[in-house]
Amino acid sequence: MSNQFNPELIKVLVTGANGFVGQSLCKQLLQQDDFVRAAIRDLNKTVSASEKVLISDLDANTDWSLALQDIQVVIHLAARVHVMKETSTDALAEFRKVNVEGTVNLARQAVRAGVTRFIYLSSIKVNGEQTLPGLPYTSEDVPNPIDPYGISKQEAEIALRQLSAESGLDVVIIRPPLIYGSSVKANFYSMIRMLDKNVPLPFASIANKRSLVALDNLNDLIITCIKHSTVVNQTFLVSDGHDLSTPELLKRMAVALGKKVYLLPVPSALLVVVATILGQKAIAQRLCGSLQVDMTKTCEILAWQPPVNVEDALAKAAQWYKNRHSDSNNVYTRRGHRCGK
Repeated sequence: MSNQFNPELIKVLVTGANGFVGQSLCKQLLQQDDFVRAAIRDLNKTVSASEKVLISDLDANTDWSLALQDIQVVIHLAARVHVMKETSTDALAEFRKVNVEGTVNLARQAVRAGVTRFIYLSSIKVNGEQTLPGLPYTSEDVPNPIDPYGISKQEAEIALRQLSAESGLDVVIIRPPLIYGSSVKANFYSMIRMLDKNVPLPFASIANKRSLVALDNLNDLIITCIKHSTVVNQTFLVSDGHDLSTPELLKRMAVALGKKVYLLPVPSALLVVVATILGQKAIAQRLCGSLQVDMTKTCEILAWQPPVNVEDALAKAAQWYKNRHSDSNNVYTRRGHRCGK
């Protein structure tokens, strides 16, 4: 194709290859016959790759020389993500060690190794935490990160752009909102679990809109950015292209699970107050507030559209959940049988 940066076999290094995004991305890359070197923290972990290389830590002193040999494109997914119970007295400093210093160290070594393109998975938190009605985030907005994670991601973006200007390295930045799919964890997994158990949820009165991105859609965009000629030094926002309110998401997920959903009409302001008292203000704000992204630029520059629709993506996540719990129940049953119980 005329707009591709190299039609031949691409040699790709994926950092964070053991992670939620990394495992599925490596698998999709192999399916299109690219060479995939997976940087992982545990060689015993399962990951689909042409080669695996052990990287124990991600900081300013990490040696990437072996991992970067003969690599053309780096896809940097590894990061210090949200910590549910932060124990550090200086959380921002801890995020900077990994997300800023570790990223810059990798990128500088990539330049010396002759890497052509550096794709950085950032976060919509660089834009901010909430959007006003009718004013979705764009990649041209002035950044407004609030928490240490978002701040560290913005600082990494700034450093990468500066390095690109100095060295000529092609830098591509992708800012996803909440990512969901098979093997999802954290709050999205908790939501599926509560729906599966028919737990009544107090969200019927919420009238918000939130952009999400299915894992398959995010991976497809990343893969598009590997070879496309017009991605150089661009920042892309991504979503499924179909925003949902919290009640809509719960209803659609319940359908995918084959469950009934029980939503109670509790005012969103009251939910935020109660959650704040319980130390869960941030979660309540995400459930009640809006966060929409405008990915018009992404679609136009790359001639790209999300290949998977919301219903199919939710169905895939639901099937993964059901399979996982079916396997767990079978193991429990077999163990009980062996014990004579």
